Amino acid sequence: MNRLMNIRVTVRHEDQLIRSGIGVLLDQYADIALTLLPPDQSPGDEQADVLILDYRQAVTAYAAQHLVHGPAVLIVTHHDREWDLRDAFRAGASGYLLQHCDASQLVAAVRTLALGGRYVAQALSGMLAVPGQHNLTTREDQVLRLLAQGCCNKEIARELGIGVGTVKAHTKGVFSKLGATARTHAVALATKRGMLSDLHYASRPRPQSRA
Repeated sequence: MNRLMNIRVTVRHEDQLIRSGIGVLLDQYADIALTLLPPDQSPGDEQADVLILDYRQAVTAYAAQHLVHGPAVLIVTHHDREWDLRDAFRAGASGYLLQHCDASQLVAAVRTLALGGRYVAQALSGMLAVPGQHNLTTREDQVLRLLAQGCCNKEIARELGIGVGTVKAHTKGVFSKLGATARTHAVALATKRGMLSDLHYASRPRPQSRA
């Protein structure tokens, strides 16, 4: 790292305690020029090299104004699910850290982003090792959601208008892509990865068995 390099960092994190804490940590480094701004203040980060946000800010319309031509965005969050991580990078973020990361990771992330690189929290780095490994087809996703609601093969077949054998084939595909060994295991893995975050388990009645 060039000792004369001056990295301009703007912190707009919504949580005031986290915003202040990041400020205290980064203010110790001579190569970092720090600006702390409340999230509701008018834009003033266009000249920054790195912009630090929380997860919600980074995947909403606010970030959309900055991610293409603005500073590199570093997310600091408590969200540790694989799906959240992937959504953040799809939205255009360049870095992703957990709130309990240590100072060395925070500084390394800022310096990496300033040089045009990408940085992921060490605890989460393995989640991006094989991009798209578990991308489910539309039908597999439908089957997974019905599995999460406790439906059996016959109920899933009736709900989707397909044969029981086809349901078994899609279930096998879900298991393979998630690395699951059983239905409950598949649902647990999908839930941890955020793939079922929009599913309300009690919102859909179970199909009634025919007499």
